[in-house]
Amino acid sequence: MNVVDSSAWLEYFGDGPNAAIFAEAIESPGEMAVPTLTLFEVFKRTCQLTDETTALEAIAVMLQGRVVELSATLAIDAARLSLDTGLAMPDAIILATARAEDAVLWTQDSHFEGLKNVEFHKKQGLLG
Repeated sequence: MNVVDSSAWLEYFGDGPNAAIFAEAIESPGEMAVPTLTLFEVFKRTCQLTDETTALEAIAVMLQGRVVELSATLAIDAARLSLDTGLAMPDAIILATARAEDAVLWTQDSHFEGLKNVEFHKKQGLLG
């Protein structure tokens, strides 16, 4: 099972240098859990960079995976993770979702580097 962080989704949709790495997880929707928070982050950022039509097209791809709602249990698990790791709320929710789903978290967000069951790939290019 895979969970793809917002940074990896945006890299994939933007055809960035790491897009092919994240394609492995994204192009296997039957093996993907999608935290609702990533829907929010990807939709918002894609609207900022392009337009709502493009953002909705991205969401349609994301919805091919199984959407995982933020439950009370997941929120508490994320809070514990945040306390243990220092992760900000959004990152803790995404990681807690991956752990609840027994999934690998795919990301290029350096906050996750070195954490268990995280497939981290350093961001490439001008901002890397």
